[in-house]
Amino acid sequence: MFGSIGIQELILIFIIALLLFGPKKIPEIGKTIGKAIKEFKKATNEIKETIEKEVEEEEKEEPYKDGEGKAG
Repeated sequence: MFGSIGIQELILIFIIALLLFGPKKIPEIGKTIGKAIKEFKKATNEIKETIEKEVEEEEKEEPYKDGEGKAG
């Protein structure tokens, strides 16, 4: 589920977070982390789409650079 992190490690992380922040702050921290992950995924997808568009444009121009698309 989380790579090499098992259930025991997750429980330990949760207990430490509970001790550090208290029970009232845990939901707020979870929301903040969720929003950050959502924004990161959105930015990653935008970068991916930009790169894909650039590759498509370059592939369209490529035959003309090699001289293949021209009538001889």
